[in-house]
Amino acid sequence: MTDDELPELRASDADRERVAEQLRDALAEGRLDMEEFEERLEATYKARTYGELTPITRDLPGAAVATPISMVKQPVDDGSWGSRIVGGEGSSSWGVAVLSGFERKGRWTVPRRFNSFAFMGGGEIDLREANFADREVVVNCVAVMGGMNVIVPPGVEVVVRGIGIMGGFDHREEGRPGDPGAPRVIVTGFAFWGGVGVERKLTRAERQRQREERRQEKLERRAARKELQGSQGGRLGDVFDVLDDARDLIRDRHEDHHEYRDEREQERRERHEERRDRHRERREDRHRRHFGDY
Repeated sequence: MTDDELPELRASDADRERVAEQLRDALAEGRLDMEEFEERLEATYKARTYGELTPITRDLPGAAVATPISMVKQPVDDGSWGSRIVGGEGSSSWGVAVLSGFERKGRWTVPRRFNSFAFMGGGEIDLREANFADREVVVNCVAVMGGMNVIVPPGVEVVVRGIGIMGGFDHREEGRPGDPGAPRVIVTGFAFWGGVGVERKLTRAERQRQREERRQEKLERRAARKELQGSQGGRLGDVFDVLDDARDLIRDRHEDHHEYRDEREQERRERHEERRDRHRERREDRHRRHFGDY
């Protein structure tokens, strides 16, 4: 394949998400204004080939730090912890929310130390699909009349060292040993009239994969029962099939309920932040009108 043909290769969802994350970092660092960010983000999700995707971040210095887009498909990593500890400086090193919110999620690289600050706002630091610059990373959270949530995948060791004054840090995920080779995440910082939550969650793709595995196991059990029973005892096999279906239905609904609850909570926080911004704008407008009368 020639170099001229490479840009015509089809881009994947993961490729588009990497570019979107670079754009979010550029917006947070002030390299893009909101209008430029929205235009480029729209172009990112419309892109179908590498030739359309690559120019979107070509003028951003952060593109050299973040994972570059390869013009040749490489073997997919094996998903092991060793493949996710990549070294380097990290693709984003800080997040700030003042009367607003921020989030770091998807395929990004966590630096050795990530600093975040929230004042009357909130932030979400999602490490479930992230790579790590080192085997031990520090997530420093300062929340003043605000809150932050750190989401880690199963298998990661968590240590919480934050200090809360009329606020607090969530210690429920401490004490669980990590998987061999998994990174260690230290959550530290300060919370005043605010809170920092720490929770373990599977990605949606991982939950779907587990569901598919359970369904496949159920089909195999049914096939084994039918083979053993033959033409006799068929009704007993039907009873087991119904019980299997009911158990899977209950488990799936339980997982969907928790996912739905998390999504609604995120929407509630976003609506709260929008209302707070509108109240602030109205106060500022009244202030300008009041002093403009003199």
